[in-house]
Amino acid sequence: MYRTHLNNQLNKNNIGEKVTLTGWVNNRRDHGGVIFIDLRDRYGITQVVTNPENFIEAHNIANNVRPEYVIQVTGKVRQRPEGQENNNLKTGEIEVLIEEFKIINESKTPPFEIDKDINVNEEIRLKYRYLDLRKQRLQNNIIKRHRISKIIRDELDNQNFLEIETPLLIKGTPEGSREYLVPSRIYPGTFYVLPQSPQQLKQLLMIAGFDRYFQFAKCLRDEDLRGDRQPEFTQLDIEMAFINQEDVQKIIEQLLIKLSKEITPQKNIITQPFPKITWQEAMENYGSDKPDIRFEMKIVDVSEIAEKTQFEVFQKAIKNGGVVKCLKVDGGNSFTRKEIDDLTEIAKNHGAKGLAYIQLAEEGPKSTLVKFFTESEIQNFIEKTNAKTGDILFFGADHFEIACNSLGQVRLACADKMNLRDKNKLAYLWVTDFPLFEKDLVSGELSAAHHPFTAPREDQMDILNSDKPEMTKSIAYDIVLNGIEIGGGSIRIHDQKLQKKIFELLQITPDKAEERFGHMLEAFEYGAPPHGGIALGIDRLIMLLLDEPNIREVIAFPKDSKGKDLMLGSPTQIPKETTDELSIEIKNK
Repeated sequence: MYRTHLNNQLNKNNIGEKVTLTGWVNNRRDHGGVIFIDLRDRYGITQVVTNPENFIEAHNIANNVRPEYVIQVTGKVRQRPEGQENNNLKTGEIEVLIEEFKIINESKTPPFEIDKDINVNEEIRLKYRYLDLRKQRLQNNIIKRHRISKIIRDELDNQNFLEIETPLLIKGTPEGSREYLVPSRIYPGTFYVLPQSPQQLKQLLMIAGFDRYFQFAKCLRDEDLRGDRQPEFTQLDIEMAFINQEDVQKIIEQLLIKLSKEITPQKNIITQPFPKITWQEAMENYGSDKPDIRFEMKIVDVSEIAEKTQFEVFQKAIKNGGVVKCLKVDGGNSFTRKEIDDLTEIAKNHGAKGLAYIQLAEEGPKSTLVKFFTESEIQNFIEKTNAKTGDILFFGADHFEIACNSLGQVRLACADKMNLRDKNKLAYLWVTDFPLFEKDLVSGELSAAHHPFTAPREDQMDILNSDKPEMTKSIAYDIVLNGIEIGGGSIRIHDQKLQKKIFELLQITPDKAEERFGHMLEAFEYGAPPHGGIALGIDRLIMLLLDEPNIREVIAFPKDSKGKDLMLGSPTQIPKETTDELSIEIKNK
């Protein structure tokens, strides 16, 4: 037996017992001949001690160990001297006087210190991820990830859900993101793809009669990366039959409330049940389809006032079918010119041509815009936004989504400047009634806003069949936490005729529809029940609950920001004999 106890188990009740412990040397301290070692495993730390006056052989071995050596020690538990207790450790009242000491394995000097949570270059951390994962913070993240998964499984099992695995080698049916291809050796020139999500498979499970399904699904998308995105990520996939939108939302709310209370009891869910707003309301009021509602600062439509001014930028935007939006920032008159310039760059980076503003100073309104407005027009802006002296008004004038989105990003930046985004608040929010389609402003072509299996609202069928189908609203819903989308879902189409109509509007010809989705259309002919579901981004959810800056901190073995695995050294080139066997020819660019 390697050990009798773990390194978080010993306390005053064990004093006098002979124990055996194993683990890694967290640190070693030599105090005038007496050597103290903090012995670490994933459960905790125990202080072990050698004294040359007691057990010289064990002491001599201890004299040679270094951090990250793997050791085994045997000795008696004793109380620490008065005043030397460590209240930060579960084992802080005791120590073990070593009688026998064994070095199981030596260690090179690590490229960074394991026992200190100091900033280390991320490339080094990812290259030596197995060492990085020894750090207490990372270990806690992975342990809590396990707990979250268990809570979810238990909760869904209690509600009659079945965990069903779906395959990773499937047919290519593009749904929006670029797919990873897997060549077939047996059938040269053909390919499997790795699934972006199990979307069609879970719908087929509903047709198969499994009315409550879930899965922790690996999803793979060949996308440009960012802090909350990886080439492979984990979704909690849920699908249900004979339900409506409210049924799905009720189950997800119960699950998220349970997770939040058990994993982060120190955080406060600001509204229960979770508030619901439509996509239109979210864009109008917050400039985002995933608004952060931990603070107010709503955007106001001032198109009616702006249209009557002599300011050409406002007039042109409205004439071209756009809008003029205004964001009031309390106390924003204190912003420096540089801060305003920085906010202007943020607006430009999100499609705006600039960022007009009026500062409401003690001596009166200040801005290069003032000359374009009459006093009564400025007063109208102030009254419409409930502004006061000391505030600042920012304006966005453009197409609806550009004006809203650019001001929405300015809103978030101002909130960060004023420390309005409290991490101890959990602001869950449902956003509903998304557009069914997105329309390209240049080509006029429609694409699915969510995916092509999303059902339109029943009261929108006349619009779907009109000459402006892009105005159709869908039965789609996102769950948002603190301004980040953590999940999205919809009620699905279960009628073959309606599905064919959607394909037609998306300019997917019958031949293409049969080639890509023939299996779905055929399945609809065999009694498809009404169904719908949702997928939660597990990595994002855990990142937010644990206050981590990106999802790489909550994934055991992530890729870097360029999609590389620095630890294993992938992607790599494949030997020519392998590519020949797969009928693949490599062309160098």
